[in-house]
Amino acid sequence: MKLKSPHRVHHHARIKLAKIPTKPPSALSEDDADALVKKHREQLAALQEVLYASQSKAVLIVLQGMDTAGKDGTIRHIFSGINPQGCDVSSFKTPTPIESRHDFLWRCQKRLPACGMIGIFNRSHYEDVLVPRIHGKITEKTARRRLREINAWESTLAANGTIILKFYLHLSHAEQTRRLQSRIDTPDKRWKLSPADFAERPFWPKYMDAYEQILHHTSQRKAPWFIIPSDDKSYRNVAISTILVEALRELKLQYPAPTFNPRGLNLSKQDAAATSKKVATRVAKATTK
Repeated sequence: MKLKSPHRVHHHARIKLAKIPTKPPSALSEDDADALVKKHREQLAALQEVLYASQSKAVLIVLQGMDTAGKDGTIRHIFSGINPQGCDVSSFKTPTPIESRHDFLWRCQKRLPACGMIGIFNRSHYEDVLVPRIHGKITEKTARRRLREINAWESTLAANGTIILKFYLHLSHAEQTRRLQSRIDTPDKRWKLSPADFAERPFWPKYMDAYEQILHHTSQRKAPWFIIPSDDKSYRNVAISTILVEALRELKLQYPAPTFNPRGLNLSKQDAAATSKKVATRVAKATTK
């Protein structure tokens, strides 16, 4: 995929997240950002319709980031205009007992989008490299092996028609602190809080190191990572929606040919019998080809 985004991670690039800005590279007013995202939503709706009709490609969108980075907000703001019939969202939290008895990719394999569909992973197969590694439940050797298995798995998906776009929502520790405090101070937002939000904060440096390894080892040409500055929610939405529109346009998909030619048919009551006969004849010809 030839996407030329400034946020793209090139294959095997060395990543130091501390040196990558979490704030927008340029000033963009909230009104201008909202207008751009609205435009992108309309473009995505049109592009998704062709994707759904053609059923020749699938699109998998992976959203990863620290707590409060904006995974839910990204989905809500960017995908609100597309046809729900053509989009599935899957969230991956702590594996269930049944999921734990299978290989780590099993639960994600079941949720992959079919051709014609957009699948969104809110957290993903990368969680099974991040959390177990940081909490010492798997060794470094196992983590590296899992990254190789992910590369092989994603390469297979890409070779069979799945477009993979992976977004790391790059949030600063200070901004996470501000967002968590806002949730604490706002009663209507407290439902979003969980003990894990606070338990994981001391491990921030380890998470950054783990993400650097993931971004370095698993950004492939046909399954690229994008590091999105996410301290500013408006810019985050613009950056991601821009990439999605460009990626879907690059597919150059077209509507499939109709199963029969409807030209000249008249559905008025006066011509109903003749129309029915014409339709039957044309359908019969189409099915015998």
